[in-house]
Amino acid sequence: MIIHTDLGSQYTSDDYNQRLTELHIRHSYSRKGCPYDNAPMESFHASLKKECVYPVPVFEDYETAAAVLFEYVHAFYNRKRIHSSLGYQTP
Repeated sequence: MIIHTDLGSQYTSDDYNQRLTELHIRHSYSRKGCPYDNAPMESFHASLKKECVYPVPVFEDYETAAAVLFEYVHAFYNRKRIHSSLGYQTP
């Protein structure tokens, strides 16, 4: 497994990297000063927030939030939502 992050101090700390090592997770970093390395993920997060999170003022509890997010990603975003990278077609 690989986790990709920016060079924020929380991701470069010894404790964080030690835990990744313990979990056998390889760490990949964006290049310094290059926000485009993570552009697809930033775009996904923007869509997720605008279409799924912001319309709900407060989730009832963690389980409800997890279920709503799971439904958005697996039932809507990956199956029904149009994507510009696919010529505005659904996946």
